[in-house]
Amino acid sequence: MFGSRQLGQVRFAAPALVTVAVLAMAVGISAHAAIGMGTHHGNVLRELFEWFAAPQQWHGGDGIPARTLEHIYYTAVSMRVAMAIALPLGIGLGHLGRGGLLAINVSNIGRAIPEFGVVILVFLLAGYGDLPILVALIALAIPPMVTNSYVGMRSVDPDIRQSARGVGMTGWQILWRVELPIALPVVMAGIRTSAVQVVSTATLAAYVGLGGLGRYLIDGLAQQQLTQVVGGAIVVALLAIAVEAILGQVQKWMVSEGLAG
Repeated sequence: MFGSRQLGQVRFAAPALVTVAVLAMAVGISAHAAIGMGTHHGNVLRELFEWFAAPQQWHGGDGIPARTLEHIYYTAVSMRVAMAIALPLGIGLGHLGRGGLLAINVSNIGRAIPEFGVVILVFLLAGYGDLPILVALIALAIPPMVTNSYVGMRSVDPDIRQSARGVGMTGWQILWRVELPIALPVVMAGIRTSAVQVVSTATLAAYVGLGGLGRYLIDGLAQQQLTQVVGGAIVVALLAIAVEAILGQVQKWMVSEGLAG
């Protein structure tokens, strides 16, 4: 049976799991489309196997390793910038106990604006380069981290804060030694949610001539190579699942056993 803490962690991590599930559904829909539109109706799996097994898919600038590294670059840079903005904001406001709702509402503007529109707008303003996709991914990554950081900090029992003050702890000591360790599972759930969403959305980089795994989707659609589209979608889904699994393990290492269990 799950305890209340485990149920709370599942609730806050649910968006990341839903994103992975949507990616898996997209792969299935793409495969169904390939079966319906392709000339070799019964050979989709064989064609996918041949696509993955082809030597050119594993060498050169257009190979899966190179495209995956490009995809990870977009994800890592945008997540680092978003974390530098969102975590201090959410944690600080949660510690102070005021201004959180305003910060959450402002940060959620990034969710209201379509990422594709942000990419195109920044591309028109700044021209070719990494900036358009990075701005869009940062705007996407900030809201879950601000929300979860603030909620995690505010969920700390007030009696625990009062006890910490009673033994002479300063505000900074309470923040780092008491509040943040207790809030860390919820904070990490926000990071995991943002990371999975950024991995899936980084495919938009291909729309403005950049690299990443989105090249398989955009180029495959342009050339009507549905096997390449499905193969690219599978790689993106696997990368998102891998990122979620790695961050989940990092959370286990960082969170004390008493809080995790």
